[in-house]
Amino acid sequence: MKKIFFIALPLLLLLAIVAMFVCNRMVTRYAEGRCYDDVSTIPYNKVGLLLGTSPWVRSGKNNAYYDYRIAATVALFKAGKIDYVLVSGDNRKNNYNEPEMMKKSLMAQGIPQERIVLDYAGFRTLDSVVRANKVFGQSSFTVISQRFHNERALYLAKHFGLDAIAMNAKDPSAYYGFKTLAREKLARVKLFVDLLIGKQPKFLGDKITIGE
Repeated sequence: MKKIFFIALPLLLLLAIVAMFVCNRMVTRYAEGRCYDDVSTIPYNKVGLLLGTSPWVRSGKNNAYYDYRIAATVALFKAGKIDYVLVSGDNRKNNYNEPEMMKKSLMAQGIPQERIVLDYAGFRTLDSVVRANKVFGQSSFTVISQRFHNERALYLAKHFGLDAIAMNAKDPSAYYGFKTLAREKLARVKLFVDLLIGKQPKFLGDKITIGE
């Protein structure tokens, strides 16, 4: 048994490394030409899908990922590249509400309340992307997050037959984002597992019309 274990373990590790490489490569390649860094060159979409995160990190300091996503969303709106912001985030706990926090930040920077729509059940990226279509009726939209996150969201959109592009919010420093980027490698493997087993959002619900 020991001999089998010592033979199988390296093979399993090799398989895991290959899986991460292949999954990462497929996601990155699909996103080529669909992720934009410059507001002036990104095409127009009626709705921007802002992916949620917390305003603070565990230490209590400001979360740079949050701040940069808000800044990117405001820039898109003020440039006329989106008319509405669909804020999709986590609200599974009474004392934690990503959509409401992001809404307040957007309004503080000049986006009118009536142009902001909240999705309280965006627990995961898959939920946010699918609900943008199934609940909020959007088959074409602009995803707003950091590039690594956008690439995964775009692959999900492709799988579900949606036409999405993405605006890349600024990335924090390499040191600041190291753990996040490391987790992203595993998240991309899980992406393919979820698609393989037909994972669906935790909640759907009644349809909500945006801008009509």
